[in-house]
Amino acid sequence: MSSGRYSDQDVEHYDRPRRHTRPRTKERPAHADAVEAVVVTVDRGRYTLLVEGRTVTAMTARSLGRKAVVVGDRVRVVGDVSGAPGTLARVVEVTERRTVLRRTADDDDPVERIIVSNAEQLVIVTALADPEPQPRLIDRALVAAYDAGMQPLLCLTKADLADPETLLSTYRSLGVPWVVTERGGDLAEVRAQLAGRTSVLVGSSGVGKSTLVNALVPDADRSVGHVNVVTGRGRHTSTSAYMLALPGGDGWIIDTPGIRSFGLAHVQPEHLIEAFPDLDELTEECPRGCTHGEDEPECGLDEALAAGTADPDRVSSFRRLLAARSGPLH
Repeated sequence: MSSGRYSDQDVEHYDRPRRHTRPRTKERPAHADAVEAVVVTVDRGRYTLLVEGRTVTAMTARSLGRKAVVVGDRVRVVGDVSGAPGTLARVVEVTERRTVLRRTADDDDPVERIIVSNAEQLVIVTALADPEPQPRLIDRALVAAYDAGMQPLLCLTKADLADPETLLSTYRSLGVPWVVTERGGDLAEVRAQLAGRTSVLVGSSGVGKSTLVNALVPDADRSVGHVNVVTGRGRHTSTSAYMLALPGGDGWIIDTPGIRSFGLAHVQPEHLIEAFPDLDELTEECPRGCTHGEDEPECGLDEALAAGTADPDRVSSFRRLLAARSGPLH
């Protein structure tokens, strides 16, 4: 008996070459000649890298998959890394990331999107006026920072238009460090907070983030937008994240596009409270699945409040951040 197109007696049965006869292997090239680089920006499938001080354009190896490389990544690259016009190198490996700043498209979208990697500090830039502060957005950015294991820093701009104390009083119990700037003012305090670190700057449009970046890195040439007098919102001016070296080589800043949302569907309550060791210790006897929110029965935070062993302002602030994981921005 035979099956298929040919019988066992047909010559073609023996002579026809087989398809896919080349054995497969899981071995991958070692790329011993690969050099190290830092990803400074991503634009439509092309990656701008810094290789020993040179700017190099690269694509990614097929084995890495789409969207496998983000700004801030330390990578290994092969090919032409001269940086000459028209040359194209290839990223073959992404080294282990120390930190990852994530967001989701919205609070109903479980898919995480990595914004940047290997940053140590999240600088939350917000204007004190024109446009008005958005505490809800600040809270959500703080949650993202704590979830990523990054140090948050509040940068309050346009202090010449409003008193910063009103907003700062909301965040003192969290122990969040802060700096205040005004138009044309001295940035020495800001520079001191950025020195020796890789910092990500986030903030909604119109808060003065691009103006701040241009002042910190004079040749950055980031576009500056204006606030709509009707809506009170700013116009998006940055279109992609961009990593910039601070003058004198004293740290890096990563400018990000203006944001109006910060989806946090990926953040788990048990991970968030780990950023507050004093409160985390009080929840050791909480029932399984306790989120430590205001409506949770037998939560250790409520017991500590009743016993006078917890700071009410700090518990309230933590629970505000917990609630900020979902809901409207305002």
